Amino acid sequence: MKHLTIRNRNDAAAVLLEMIRPLKAFYSPGHAWLHVGNTGVHYGEKSSRMEGFARILWGLGPLWAGLDGLNEDIRAEAEEWRAWYLEGIIHGTDPQSDEYWGNVMDYDQKMVEMAALVTAVSLSPDQLWEPLTSGQKENLYHFLDQINRREVHPNNWRYFRILVNMAFRLLGLPWSEECMEKDRKVIEDCYTGGGWYYDGNAGQVDYYIPFAMHFYGLIYAGMMEQNEPEYCGILKSRSAEFSRDFVYWFSNDGNEIPYGRSLTYRFAHSAFFGASAFAQVEGIDYGVMKHLVLSNLETWLKRPIFDNSGVLTIGYGYPNLFMSERYNGPGSPYWGLKAFIMLALPDSHPFWAAEEKEYEFDRQKLLSQPHMLVCHEDQGHVLAYTAGQHCRNHGHCPEKYEKFVYSNQFGFSVSREPGLREGAFDCTLAVSLADDDNYRMRYGVNAFEVNERAVKAEYDLMKGVKAVSLIIPWGAWHVRVHKIQTSWEIDLVDGGFSIEADPNFRVEPGEKTGKYTQDQIKQTENGIFAVLPWGISGAVSLDGGHGEVIDCAPNTNLLYNLTILPVIRHRLEPGEHVIVTCVFGDRSERAEENMRKMPEVVIEGDMVIVKDGEKRVEEKVCIIKGC
Repeated sequence: MKHLTIRNRNDAAAVLLEMIRPLKAFYSPGHAWLHVGNTGVHYGEKSSRMEGFARILWGLGPLWAGLDGLNEDIRAEAEEWRAWYLEGIIHGTDPQSDEYWGNVMDYDQKMVEMAALVTAVSLSPDQLWEPLTSGQKENLYHFLDQINRREVHPNNWRYFRILVNMAFRLLGLPWSEECMEKDRKVIEDCYTGGGWYYDGNAGQVDYYIPFAMHFYGLIYAGMMEQNEPEYCGILKSRSAEFSRDFVYWFSNDGNEIPYGRSLTYRFAHSAFFGASAFAQVEGIDYGVMKHLVLSNLETWLKRPIFDNSGVLTIGYGYPNLFMSERYNGPGSPYWGLKAFIMLALPDSHPFWAAEEKEYEFDRQKLLSQPHMLVCHEDQGHVLAYTAGQHCRNHGHCPEKYEKFVYSNQFGFSVSREPGLREGAFDCTLAVSLADDDNYRMRYGVNAFEVNERAVKAEYDLMKGVKAVSLIIPWGAWHVRVHKIQTSWEIDLVDGGFSIEADPNFRVEPGEKTGKYTQDQIKQTENGIFAVLPWGISGAVSLDGGHGEVIDCAPNTNLLYNLTILPVIRHRLEPGEHVIVTCVFGDRSERAEENMRKMPEVVIEGDMVIVKDGEKRVEEKVCIIKGC
């Protein structure tokens, strides 16, 4: 990418066009399909290519709606894309065309992609609707209207049908009031309070709340407020409340916490703030919104997320299929273009007119609804200590939801195989029968508690092995106290933060750093540290565990393609054990100084006391249903 700095609308539009320009070589002759790769996806090739076509509209729709004030070159290229996409829409919705997208079935992936299409049409009817002939308009209407006669998943998918019927209303076309009423009820039933929803699964709160549940609601509120001021006011009020929590998932340099599924959508994570501006919601200051969106997008442009032809890849910090879900097709990552909703806003809008501003974070913040204790540490390090989240059937769910802590600077790892090297069990306990080398981490909890000082969870590590884990944040350190009851002789590993073994994705002439060396691994009497020029990761056992560093299998970590992992290992006999580990991770200029400030931990009966100077935290460690 040539454009790495974004300060205004022209910069943002130039970035969008630079992102999508390489895609022109991969459209079908009628422009209705976009084929950018050959990896498989559960909904099949035809829908995958329709998805590729549609997701580009998340960026182009706002661009066409906000052409006023953009420079002539951008306006000219936007017009070329408009002609291209008009042709694609005509072919994709014509049942007689070889590129017809197909009839819509129950729970069809094409429903997902309708949202981008109808949002673009609603934003710019003069660009995408009025130029169509009466027959072409009829084809488009009948293709979209199929969603009103099909079953739709009871989660964020209901917004796809809401947006379709919204578009029909705005265009003066017949729409389904019955479906609208049913779909709104499903969304309402997902609301949990405090500005938060869940997405169909009550035990799962992730980026689908900002970039789906709220994003679509804000699109609706921005377009329908004159028609339904009361309902749209509710949606906006909830988003304002949500923003004051969600902002804590970011640092002021734009880096967000990698957490949960669909991380391959990358910069879609900040789209909520642009959508808030679109709907005139000011939960947090416009200057903060602008800074977070632009800074987040800039951080992604500096990472190797595009292939050598310029196509956005499946992955997170780099191309990586290991961490993907079964619904991640070659064109799926362009969902990230939702971030460009800001292009629909004129230069006079407070979002663009505001001076960028950093947010003043509390050092430690309890987010009750997502069950997170979020800490903002030195130089933009954000850590989310979590418990109680649970997700099913999307791929690598335990790793994405159920580790002790998630960091925006260290990322997290997904397992390739059950061995320690391939498992890359960072920020979690992993257990195996003694000498079996078949490790697993927790999947689900029996009870949990998250408060302003600590996180606690009760869970089964495997059949016959129960655990209660208490996690206490302490600056660059955190304390873990585990109470383990085992019926078997087991090997137990307490993993710290994975840290990159090689800091670069490329080799530069005269490069002074490279893959880590053994003299950078510092073994202490009861711990282990990787002391590297780009950061320090380590762990110390307070109960006789043995520290070692695991060379993780390549491509297990989401941010770095080659990592090492400090761990504490234990061999436990049948019975009850209390294990105490202090874990350290720091990339700041004070990392070595902070490493020397390990907290003191004392256990008195069922009380854990953590002390450092005048600080003192007390938490009970016990197995209680409901904690």
